[in-house]
Amino acid sequence: MRYEIRVDGEMSDELTTAFPELDTFVAPCQTVLYGKVDDEAHLYGLLIRFQSLGLRVAEFRRLPE
Repeated sequence: MRYEIRVDGEMSDELTTAFPELDTFVAPCQTVLYGKVDDEAHLYGLLIRFQSLGLRVAEFRRLPE
């Protein structure tokens, strides 16, 4: 499954390295991360990582295959 995660604000390079399995780009007022999520455990792990880094997830959506 592929997902797109939008985070409020522009993430620093240091913060994006906390998500090596995802590609990133900056959109107006947001950082977009996208890539393959292996399973439900990986999905919840990502959410916990965002929360522990103090990042606000604005949108989290599954992409069509």
